[in-house]
Amino acid sequence: MKYRQMIRDEYRKVGKQMKNGQLELNLHRDMEDMVNHPPHYNTAGIETIDAIRAATNEGFEYYAQGNVLKYVWRYRYKNGSEDLEKALWYLKEMIKTVKKLEENDNVNIK
Repeated sequence: MKYRQMIRDEYRKVGKQMKNGQLELNLHRDMEDMVNHPPHYNTAGIETIDAIRAATNEGFEYYAQGNVLKYVWRYRYKNGSEDLEKALWYLKEMIKTVKKLEENDNVNIK
């Protein structure tokens, strides 16, 4: 779904909720979902990140590192703090991956 259509759909949904007195705002929760589990990265119950982790195996560390760089690089020009949250998410995933590699003495740190 394109971004503009998604905004229109959300606008209509919020409008209906306001009309019916059912509006419950939790913007922080919505942002966390876009950072931790974006709906556009989930197909048939499989999150893209899980498929990438399985396909790259030990190379996932480098994938995460690249995404940290990407989100930190662009945050001023695209999505602001949301991109920094995404960078942090990838950094945490990278740390988990490196710790697991360290446990198995299978890490290449010089």
